Amino acid sequence: MPTLPDNDSAPAGALIRFRNSVWFAILVCTLTGVLGTTLVSAGAAHSRSIGASRWTEQQQSLLRSLSLKSLAPLAPDPSNRYADDDRAAALGRQLFFDTRFSGNGRVSCATCHVPGQDFQDGTPLAHGVGTTARRTMPIAGTAHSAWFFWDGRADSQWGQALGPLESAAEHGGTRTQYAQVVASHYRSDYETIFGVLPSLAQLPRQAGPVADSAWRGAWERIPSARRDDISRVYANIGKAIAAYERRIELTPSRFDRYVAAELSGKPHDTQSAFSRDEEAGLRLFIGKANCANCHNGALFSDDHFHNTGVPLPTTVLPPDSGRTSGVRQALAGEFNCTSRYSDAKPDDCEELRFAVTEGSELVRAYKTPSLRNVAARAPYMHAGQFTNLDQVLAHYNSAPAAPFGQSELRSLHLSLEEQRQLAAFLNTLTSPLAAPQGWLQGPATQSK
Repeated sequence: MPTLPDNDSAPAGALIRFRNSVWFAILVCTLTGVLGTTLVSAGAAHSRSIGASRWTEQQQSLLRSLSLKSLAPLAPDPSNRYADDDRAAALGRQLFFDTRFSGNGRVSCATCHVPGQDFQDGTPLAHGVGTTARRTMPIAGTAHSAWFFWDGRADSQWGQALGPLESAAEHGGTRTQYAQVVASHYRSDYETIFGVLPSLAQLPRQAGPVADSAWRGAWERIPSARRDDISRVYANIGKAIAAYERRIELTPSRFDRYVAAELSGKPHDTQSAFSRDEEAGLRLFIGKANCANCHNGALFSDDHFHNTGVPLPTTVLPPDSGRTSGVRQALAGEFNCTSRYSDAKPDDCEELRFAVTEGSELVRAYKTPSLRNVAARAPYMHAGQFTNLDQVLAHYNSAPAAPFGQSELRSLHLSLEEQRQLAAFLNTLTSPLAAPQGWLQGPATQSK
């Protein structure tokens, strides 16, 4: 033992005596215990944040399936051999924004599918030459779908593009008019991709199998071989537009970044963190609220058709039976997968060949829309019946009887707070769209 200084009151002596006392030992043990407990707690919290997940294995699997990373690469469209042709896509972009493809020269595809509004128009019913009976659907990611329109009356993206062009309420033109626009303004590009245009000499300006009786009569007077040539040009217009639309893609949202962090065990940053309400809403979405029963997969849509008891529109519209009539139109479609204008082989058209065509479940059933960017896409439902997400969630919560047909909904008994949490989660699905440089805007001029 070292010898203590003679002066017991000296600071050094007092310090040495305290260090060798029982009180010093007690202090050291106490501090060590507190520090150890703190370190263990911090380590446990860190372990929880980067290791053990707060989600069960089943929940993790479901979250992974909803993430955009799980979206399979875009498969070729066997019915459109030009779907992945960059030249066709460039031509399709020109056609998409060209108002000459309308009866009044003022309507283009972009009139209703507005690029700056998620390629929809924000109105309950679409407005073209006239007013339609349905809500405009967005375009991004739809190339992954098997059916198009709210009732699925088209089975390809190019087939969908053709319907509005001859609709009296939408573009209001005819296929002879459109073939002549192509010949006058896009001949070189068209012939580079699709081959030589047929002769359009002595064709009426307006002729096609449309509602207008005069234009339909003019069409029927054209020899059948020439009608087929014109219809093939018309089909190629749709295939070019589809090639452009295939390149409009979705990008990861905050939800996708949240899932990536959760599944990898990494801490969240400002780009991935969820609020308490957003996370509670997600748990409701995949659990108690049953949303993921229909809004599943990376596009938050099962691509099927459901009667969810949506009320009739306040505007008086013709009767709308949904999928009941839509599937029949798809099967009889002039430009469907099995048509002579399709590039597919019969075995490529399984969706069409095995489509369910009968059953009460088809009555007033409409396609499940994607929920990607849903918070920025009001109003909602096939005719814009609901103006905001709160109304949508209240409808699903109460599950009223369908105006006709049988609703699939059952009351959820969600509280107002739970509905608010679901809405908070849905806001995390918002993200910008992606496309080749400049393709989310129209060409600066239509100078051709």
